[in-house]
Amino acid sequence: MFTGIITDIGTVAELEQRGDLRARITTNYDPATIDLGASIACEGVCLTVIEMGKSAQGNWFDVEISAETVSKTNLGGWAEGRRINLERALKVGDELGGHIVSGHVDGLAEVIEIHDEGDSTRVTLRAPRDLARFIAPKGSVALNGTSLTVNGVNNTDFDINFIPHTKQHTTWGDVALGARINLEIDTLARYVARLAEMTQT
Repeated sequence: MFTGIITDIGTVAELEQRGDLRARITTNYDPATIDLGASIACEGVCLTVIEMGKSAQGNWFDVEISAETVSKTNLGGWAEGRRINLERALKVGDELGGHIVSGHVDGLAEVIEIHDEGDSTRVTLRAPRDLARFIAPKGSVALNGTSLTVNGVNNTDFDINFIPHTKQHTTWGDVALGARINLEIDTLARYVARLAEMTQT
């Protein structure tokens, strides 16, 4: 489990297709504090650490990405040098600053509009129709692993306001039109919708 509070921006240092896609990610995390088999959310996708160490590039860890994950997320579009949001798994007793995030991406949203409002940036995204019903004004979503509050919703479109701190400490300062974004809906919203369905039958 994660909280959607990004704790590092990593860089995709190497990519190798072996059967599954293998990626080496450089990070500020000390490899001595990472257990083999640990879970790290990379752009909001829960991935398992299979190796870690230090090199001239800096601290790094390796993950394997299955074909299923590549097909359901934006990880298939990774290229060497890409900056990615990272979050270590939640520990018992940690502060829950965002919302409960599983690291299991539900689908891809598309950035359809970007405009600055003072120092902040408003980004409008289009969600897949089957997921849009779970997105509500002032509700939570995880986008590329970042816990965010929804400002407004219009059919399948929704918008998020990014303050300067978020743009500086995540990859949201790099956002571009047409970008495909990993979307994980709020687990609570999913259960509320399911409960509503059951009470109507």
